[in-house]
Amino acid sequence: MRKCYQNTMGALVDNSVPELIKLNCSLKNLVHAHRFSDALHLFQQIHSLRHLKPDHYTLSTALTACANSRETKVGAQLHALSVKSGLRNFSHVANILLSLYAKMQDLALVKRVYTEISEPDVYSHTTLLSACTKLGEVEYARMVFEEIPERNVEVWNAMITGCAENGHDGLAFDFFQRMRILDVKADNYAFASIVSLCSVEQLEFGRQMHCLVLKNGFLRKASVGNSLVTMYFKCESVGDACGTFEEIGQEVGDEITYNAVIAGLVNMERDEDALLMFKDMQTVGLKPTELTFVSVMGACFNSEIATQVHAQTIKKCFGESTKVNNAAITMYSNCRELAAACLVFKVLEVKDVVSWNAIIASYARESLSGDAISTYLQMQRNNIEPDEFTIGSLLANLDLVEVVEMIQAVLVKRALIHRVEVANALLSAFSRKSEIGKAHEIFCQMHSRNVISWNAMISGFLLNGLPEKGLQQFSELLELGLKPNHYTLSLVLSICSSISDLLHGKEVHAYILKLGYFFHTLLGNALIALYSNCGALNWSLKVFHSMAKRDDVSWNSVISAHALHGEGKEAIVWFEAMQCSSTVRPDKATFTAVLSACSHAGLVADGIRIFNLMVKGYGIEPEMHHFSCVVDLLGRAGFLDVAERLIKDSGSDIDPSIWWTLLSSCAAYGHLHLGNIVAKFLLETGQDDPSLYILLSNLHANAGKWEEAASYREVMKKYGVMKQPGRSWISP
Repeated sequence: MRKCYQNTMGALVDNSVPELIKLNCSLKNLVHAHRFSDALHLFQQIHSLRHLKPDHYTLSTALTACANSRETKVGAQLHALSVKSGLRNFSHVANILLSLYAKMQDLALVKRVYTEISEPDVYSHTTLLSACTKLGEVEYARMVFEEIPERNVEVWNAMITGCAENGHDGLAFDFFQRMRILDVKADNYAFASIVSLCSVEQLEFGRQMHCLVLKNGFLRKASVGNSLVTMYFKCESVGDACGTFEEIGQEVGDEITYNAVIAGLVNMERDEDALLMFKDMQTVGLKPTELTFVSVMGACFNSEIATQVHAQTIKKCFGESTKVNNAAITMYSNCRELAAACLVFKVLEVKDVVSWNAIIASYARESLSGDAISTYLQMQRNNIEPDEFTIGSLLANLDLVEVVEMIQAVLVKRALIHRVEVANALLSAFSRKSEIGKAHEIFCQMHSRNVISWNAMISGFLLNGLPEKGLQQFSELLELGLKPNHYTLSLVLSICSSISDLLHGKEVHAYILKLGYFFHTLLGNALIALYSNCGALNWSLKVFHSMAKRDDVSWNSVISAHALHGEGKEAIVWFEAMQCSSTVRPDKATFTAVLSACSHAGLVADGIRIFNLMVKGYGIEPEMHHFSCVVDLLGRAGFLDVAERLIKDSGSDIDPSIWWTLLSSCAAYGHLHLGNIVAKFLLETGQDDPSLYILLSNLHANAGKWEEAASYREVMKKYGVMKQPGRSWISP
């Protein structure tokens, strides 16, 4: 191509007909074709001709090529030429210089060029404002903004989008509201930026924006519609998100729209709906993108479906995509198909840090800490630097505290310990290994802490049986003026619940209302458990009724609360109400709670009915705690033979705890024959708990066998078996 240019230039010289307009067109065409180096080469040839002088169009086009190719040195030379030739006085030349330095992130030169423009136009203003907000000089941008005499929507957008895209959400909202007050009509860019900022706290504001979008006719703009869909999913309002998607329609909806819906459904764990949307996307003639497959793979927890989706990625020519293959590794890991995950990793040619993290996390999921560490070492041999996710996955399931200490030494040596995310992962690992002292030492030595650091420390104290220390840690957080998040508050509520500290629990409840966190379902569930454990069932119900969104845990907590307070009939009423709800479905935990309620209240008929409903109606395979509840229910009511038959007919290995339940019932009802059989089984399985001898003694005493009862007491004395003293929350 360069030879062609040389021939062309030679012909021009020979013919003495230098047509600058024609050359400018050629230059422009090269820039439009993204052939920036060829464009700059052509400019050099034009500039080298003595009889041909580049004009402002030639120079601005060359500057555009320079800006897009990040040619710093050439850009500086062109800048000098613009000053020397006087062409900088043309507004479009000065504006391209602004764009050049903005793309090079040289804010000093952006400011300098801007101040040298005698009459800056809209492009000048917006380029400067965008560069300042992006590069951290928001206050300077605000000062310049206030001095601009005529601020049209483009100038407002520069501040709104600049603040929105660079972490200044509050300022973005303020500028948008000011623009509305001054009656400047927002366009699709402003609406898209503001809507994208709305989180759960601003859901109502987001709905107001939706109304404005409809009123101004911007819903048909793909960027605005996509932002609305994303916002509703971020606010966990699936109905609104899907409704907006239907409003947008197939005419406007594109691949980005479908990607937003699929990703949102996956994040909300609506995996089946996400897969159906993926199928619908192809039905309407849209081609899945790289991002589509990355999202869809997050919805595949079935090996067969995972294999089909993976096959489609290869068919659609994404087989060599590192991002897609990384998602495939995680997908197969989620399906517990470790061999397939390893195969994808092995054949992947271009592995990045995410690839290594994904396979290390896969080994960690299967508790294969040795393989995880081996892969980590191999990662280092391949000169891939680990990040916080690598360390987090590595520390997730280590078997020995000594290995955690070895990794700690490596982190200190490589100075990774100074990364707050790495220190958080190490702190959590020591907490899980009951090394709370070492965890606290790491916490105290951290140069900087985020809210996750505090959460990890509070959680560590709770996990290691030091609830008071956890409350003290929470108090220190508040004293430092830090703002806890909803997870922090849920941990503190769990601590209060574990020690029945109603006073502190109510204080935290008031704090939640003050912060405006009451919309979080997690906190509502924690409050229900707190009040239930503290004997305030009426408060549990008040919290439940006040919750904007309830999940299965919310319903299970209320049912469990009634079970805990011996209100079996009420628990069944709530269970039936849950069945009528369209948003949740009873799960294993639900049936455990309601069967426990039936057991404590002696509701035999209801308990058997609900157990059969679980198995036959919902197709849930009973687990040991379900059998335990039913055996306890039958045992309490005296149906010991039925309980024994149920255990024998279960067709699975019976947990000793169920035999304990049956033995307690035998002791209560004096069923000597069955009690001896159960006790013999427990003794054969090594269950020599002191309680066993006590139950056997009580069993024989209740059956009138006083000598046998006394003999078991003597056996306890002979072998030094002591009954453990009881403990109570009530002070003597």
